Amino acid sequence: MTITALEPLGRDALDDAQLTELVRAVTGDPAATPLSTRAEPFLYQIGTPSTAALTRVLGTARLADGSTTEWCSFVKQLQSPRHWNLIHLIPESFREDFIQKMPWQLEVAVHHSDIATVLPDGLRLPTTYRIDEYDDDRATLWMEHVFQEPGIWGLERFGRAAFLLGRLSARRQPHLVKPFLQRPDIEKAGIGLRYYTEGRVMTTALPTLADRETWRHPLLAAAVCNTGDHGLRDDLLELAEQLPGVLDALDALPQCYQHGDASPQNLLVPMGSPDEFVVIDWGFDGPQAVGFDLGQLLIGLAHAGELSPAALPAVHKVIFEAFTEGLAAEGMQVPREQVRYGYLGSLLARATFTALPLENLGAPATQSNVLLFEDRVLLTRALIDLTRQLN
Repeated sequence: MTITALEPLGRDALDDAQLTELVRAVTGDPAATPLSTRAEPFLYQIGTPSTAALTRVLGTARLADGSTTEWCSFVKQLQSPRHWNLIHLIPESFREDFIQKMPWQLEVAVHHSDIATVLPDGLRLPTTYRIDEYDDDRATLWMEHVFQEPGIWGLERFGRAAFLLGRLSARRQPHLVKPFLQRPDIEKAGIGLRYYTEGRVMTTALPTLADRETWRHPLLAAAVCNTGDHGLRDDLLELAEQLPGVLDALDALPQCYQHGDASPQNLLVPMGSPDEFVVIDWGFDGPQAVGFDLGQLLIGLAHAGELSPAALPAVHKVIFEAFTEGLAAEGMQVPREQVRYGYLGSLLARATFTALPLENLGAPATQSNVLLFEDRVLLTRALIDLTRQLN
């Protein structure tokens, strides 16, 4: 019966003994016994080739005292991008390099590491129940399912997250820590952002943005007209000319190993603990310019349509100040202008030229798609206005 209930997991389906072990780990009761089990897909749009599937495994169990309780585990199945069903979209000339350089094992390495001893109070990893690693470039994490506090992020929460990310960055300076995954050149300053920018931005996004036919597409043309932002293309291309110099300047700044993908979606606020963040989905394992993490913290919710682009200037001000305070709290003294440049320069390279949903240009002109393009035009304008401060 257990194997049938967990069939959606394929070879990761647990046998009865493994399930009992899992339930005891989740409940914290060494005598717990599972009563019911089911697996259900976790409804979240997967945005990375290294994630094969997200599933919740849950059910009921009887505890040692005879009472019954509910339990739940979050299951994340990881894979090399060579198993990705859209790998054909990567140009063949870049495909093997992409497969070799994407650190799909990063999350496994994080949970095997001592990062829990480095995290400042207020940040923690989800509890790991089991890790299964296979010899065909696949792995599966069984983790705590974090039930989150309801409601939106206010400025105070943004500020607390930025303060803790600043403390974390200071604790993970290159002379203090090493990358989670050792790979060729991974300790070179800015290598992750440079690889991303030269591929996703310069090779793919910028040629598309430069093409006037892109801007004649009904969805994008309507969004530009409805927002009145007829100078958007020219402003993007003008900023693009700065990219090579910005990347060089970022590499010369103080470097830190940071979270790497610190959007609010990866800083889970557990129910009943509103001042705590459970940190998931680490990225960009190499050293990056100080302030790098602020970019994703700023735009994560806006990119998901959960925060108005009009709110970004206020969030920007709060998180910049709080992050700088976090660095200082750990004794890392960095001039404010260097933190600002690291933050905004990384934001320019990573997010400004990819905020428009160009991958959706072939979608039908439904009301939701029209509104998506309008919102992203506004987001792109907000990013342009912020990153112009680099001058």
